[in-house]
Amino acid sequence: MKLFLIGFMGAGKSYWGKQLAGHFGLPYFDLDEVIVEREDMSVADIFSEKGEEYFRTLEGEVLRELTLSNDAFLISCGGGTPCFSDAMDFMNANGITIWLNPSVPVIVERLQRKQYKRPLIQDLSQEDLTAFTEKKLAERQPFYEQSQIIISDDEVSLETFDKLIRNA
Repeated sequence: MKLFLIGFMGAGKSYWGKQLAGHFGLPYFDLDEVIVEREDMSVADIFSEKGEEYFRTLEGEVLRELTLSNDAFLISCGGGTPCFSDAMDFMNANGITIWLNPSVPVIVERLQRKQYKRPLIQDLSQEDLTAFTEKKLAERQPFYEQSQIIISDDEVSLETFDKLIRNA
């Protein structure tokens, strides 16, 4: 089984990725963490020192490498991953894509808890964070909507995933 979790930052990809990988007995990869390890620098530093284009190219390469070199896995993708390098088509052709799509208020509340850790949003007020989230979600939605499974509940359980994945 090859599973790809996608969604906006704060959607729960890392949390559920670890839970689901354990549940299904799959190797787990956080795409951003793999890139950070490979580059020996944070995503924020890669963006500021090498640029977004470099990061997005690398992200696409690492995604393909992990997918093609492993028979089974769960990959938690970065929020922008599906929007670049034909990644959404690639993931749909090579596994099951799952869009975690909680409500904007839930996403904003989660992001506020660790806002200081996210350079893109660390200086935003709650009002600006909500506007930023709504704008970015609208931009990314055409990509996210191509997912094979869409979970739009604010409260999700392991059983929810289990049922949807087994029926996919």
